[in-house]
Amino acid sequence: MIPFLKMHGLGNDFVVFDARNKALSLSPGTARAIADRHRGVGCDQLIVIERGGNGFDARMRSLNADGGEVESCGNASRCVARLLMEELHRPRVKIETLGGPLACADAGSGNIRVDMGRPSFAWKQIPLAYDVDATRFTLNVADKTYTVSAVSVGNPHCVFLVEDAEGAPVESLGPLVEIHPMFPNRTNVEFMHLCDRTHLRLRVWERGAGVTKACGTGACAAAAVAHRLGYAERKVEVMLDGGPLGIELREGDEHILMTGPATLSFRGELDLKAFA
Repeated sequence: MIPFLKMHGLGNDFVVFDARNKALSLSPGTARAIADRHRGVGCDQLIVIERGGNGFDARMRSLNADGGEVESCGNASRCVARLLMEELHRPRVKIETLGGPLACADAGSGNIRVDMGRPSFAWKQIPLAYDVDATRFTLNVADKTYTVSAVSVGNPHCVFLVEDAEGAPVESLGPLVEIHPMFPNRTNVEFMHLCDRTHLRLRVWERGAGVTKACGTGACAAAAVAHRLGYAERKVEVMLDGGPLGIELREGDEHILMTGPATLSFRGELDLKAFA
């Protein structure tokens, strides 16, 4: 039997495995089976904590519900940071991910602040299929043309500016944009409504997971786009389906600081053979 933790950040939920002392190999099929909400544990992503190197307290691997491994996960990084801080009795930890290093700090009142690094609007780094101004460009989807923004915050995002996030076509347009040829690594898709210069309403279609209650990197991407377009201040509150995240683009180095909760739901054990 393998122990696991069920955790979430604003309803974006994870099955978390600690593989620092014993290596854990999860095939895409096994990951999909565990993530299944009817026959498995159920989650948006599976998170594997491994030993960190070169000054990192741990390495975090993220697998989506479809079994594919991705670069990073903002909400999961807060959950892993909380576990490490409690274990190490320290208010700061550093996590290694495929999307880059994440410096995490206790922000008080059960919240964790994560330095997500600097967003990139360079087409090769997102990546996009060819050279365009990622800040604003047109995208043809299902015989319709949309004006969108693309950005990387350690993983790729495509942001739509909408007048009504509640009525946005998240479930119909999201999966089409995720696999659009413009995004060779697929993409997360955000539908952003500008409430005012310090408040955004956001709904997200996550790559490999579908509609989720919250997306930490999606909130970072939306805030970065809104500020770059001149629509929002450096510090905003992003309201997701699961609740609010505080996002700040730090003046001087443009790093994105994400602040929000990390919650432990329960502990359990599972037999990996049953999910093979």
